[in-house]
Amino acid sequence: MFENHQKSEIDALLKSSTEFRSLYQRHQELDSKLRDADLGVLPMDDTTLHSLKKEKLRAKDRLVHIFEHREAAH
Repeated sequence: MFENHQKSEIDALLKSSTEFRSLYQRHQELDSKLRDADLGVLPMDDTTLHSLKKEKLRAKDRLVHIFEHREAAH
């Protein structure tokens, strides 16, 4: 998700922002569940799959917003 950014910037946010850390962990969980569902390892109905995809996207949008506005918070 933040492949094009310095790892140190992400690490600093993970340490300093509980909201960022919590959202980042949730995004990772959702990514793993969706990957397992895609592979057929985790059976999931379409409604649940759609709901998890939307939640993951909302988490990503919020993470990007926090990351982009990190300088304004300091």
